[in-house]
Order: sequence, then C-alpha cells, then structure tokens
Amino acid sequence: MSIKLIAIDIDGTLLNNDRKITPAVYKALKDAEKQGVRIVLCTGRPLTGVQDLLKELDLFTDNDFVITYNGSLVQKTKNQEIISEFGLSQDDYLFVEMTARKLGVHLHVETEDTMYTANRDISPYTIYEAFLVNMPLKYRTPEEMTADLNIIKMMMIDDPEILDQIIPQLPSSLTDNYNVVKSAPYFLEVLNKQAHKGAAVKKLAEHLGIKQEEVMAIGDNENDLTMVEYAGIGVAMANATENVKNAADVLTASNEEDGVAEVINKYVLANN
Repeated sequence: MSIKLIAIDIDGTLLNNDRKITPAVYKALKDAEKQGVRIVLCTGRPLTGVQDLLKELDLFTDNDFVITYNGSLVQKTKNQEIISEFGLSQDDYLFVEMTARKLGVHLHVETEDTMYTANRDISPYTIYEAFLVNMPLKYRTPEEMTADLNIIKMMMIDDPEILDQIIPQLPSSLTDNYNVVKSAPYFLEVLNKQAHKGAAVKKLAEHLGIKQEEVMAIGDNENDLTMVEYAGIGVAMANATENVKNAADVLTASNEEDGVAEVINKYVLANN
C-alpha cells in the first residue's frame, strides 16, 4: 500500500539544529508531493509559528492542511478553515494556573494569536517560545483572563530538572482530565483531553478519505508518540526519545543527518 499522507513534526524532525530545512529534506518532500503525497506539518507550535515554513514549502493551496497546538487544531492553511478544534475553558485555566503555582513552576497559555502569563518573573523559556512562534506576549493576572479568551493550550515551563522533579507530583485531577505531555525538556504541555497528534492525524486522514495504512508519521519527542503509534508507518528519528523509538515501525537518521529525506526516499518514493 503506497503512502498518501506524511505527517511531520517540526522541531527535532523536519528542522536541523540550526532550525533549517536542509536541501535533501526539501527535495524529498517536493518529490513526494509531485507523486500526489500530502505533506502535513504536525506541531506543538501555533499557526503563527509555522507560517514561514508553510511558505518555504509552498503548502498554501486549497488542498493543504496543518496540525497545530499538538493536535488541538486541524485546519486548512490557505483560508484557515477549521476541521477540528479542542480548546480549554476559563475554569481549566484557573485550575491549571493554581496547580502550577502550588508546584512552583512557571506557566503560560496560548490563544490562536497571543501568549499570556501571570508570572511577574517571566520565564526565559516563555520569552524563547514567544520569539520562536512569533507571538506577542502579554502579562495578565488570573482575574484578567476572561472567559471570552479562546485558550488552546497551556504550558508549564521551567528548567528541565525542575520539571522532572514536579512531574511525579502532578495531581490526578490534572493528569486524568487533561492530556499532559512533554514536548521539550523545558516544556510540559497541558491540553484538552481529546487533543493529541495521533487523534488529529486520524481525523484529517478520515476527512481526506485516506486509510490508516496509507499514513506515515515522523517524530522525535513525547508529543509525537500518538501519531507514530497511529500511522501505518510510524517513524522515529535517531534523536528521538526511547518511548518514540520503541513505538516506531522504522528508525531513520537524525535531524542533523537528513533523517526525513532518508525515510521518504526509502519508503515513499521507492514505492509510489
């Protein structure tokens, strides 16, 4: 069965450590596209954080889609028509914000176009994330976070050793009711329970009439695990976590060694 959709994580997968798409990866993606394969970026970033990559890859036709916020949002790239969306309420925010304070970690939240934090000592990781995804960052007290804000995801952010220390302390009221997943050593994401990359890729594949076995998913971190498990060909980068490697059908080279190109050339272009 030939592959008809490739879902690709961005950081640590599509991009090398200089945050660039290498010529070999670009060529493999374009060659796959010429053979009718859909290329879908699947990321924890918001849409603002992937615009430049979508432009670079020319993924702005009427038939192009993107998965953002770790599966919370699936939409068309050109007119931003939403295929599925799983957000968070004001009550969700207040609960998670209080939990973060009790645990002593920083927190920020993201709507479709703005990042907010109630931390007066704003975390450098929050500033880094705002720069990375090209989002304005605003300080707001919890009382100022009104119900009309369309919160899509929340992130506990701190030094890796601090996050690793508090993860075992997370209350079951958080872990049972939300999708809590690490997307980087310093990012612990809190999402709607139904929001994850695997569910988003499945939803999009069904929307497009593409079978599970016709999907390839490529990733490296814990937030990629569900889509690697779902895909007909789940691919782990050489720089992936052990959990992702164990779940994958195929291991490929690292993001520094054109791993995306290697696996597309071998399993997609050679068979289409």
